Amino acid sequence: MVLGAALLAVAVPAHALDYVSVADGSAILYDAPSLKAKKLFVVSRYLPLEQVVSLDSWVKVRDSSGSLSWIEKRALSNKRFVVVTAALAAMRQAPEENAAVVLQARQQVALELLENTGGGWLKVRHQDGVTGYVKTADVWGG
Repeated sequence: MVLGAALLAVAVPAHALDYVSVADGSAILYDAPSLKAKKLFVVSRYLPLEQVVSLDSWVKVRDSSGSLSWIEKRALSNKRFVVVTAALAAMRQAPEENAAVVLQARQQVALELLENTGGGWLKVRHQDGVTGYVKTADVWGG
């Protein structure tokens, strides 16, 4: 009985998603954890990535499209960002649908995540310094 419960706990882990971001000006995503592996993409600074597996100097990550790849651990930061996935995301003055829009962010723009306010809203900062709230449905990485 105890063994069955332990196996079930291992089979269905309960943990929060672990996000990181690209720290350098740009970084390379590879198909395997090696500098000799095939280079897949060059990604830009602040791009949020979901950390799937962490090795000594490599991290397997998932991007907003769901693609898996490897990146050197030294190219990552624990600073949190989200990326706009909607065609246009309205940053609002308050976490309310009717609040004034302070900025419109286009698809693929990275926003610094300041706080998850709950209720479907995130407090974010644009690289220009403008702070506001976006709907969680309009971004990925939060």
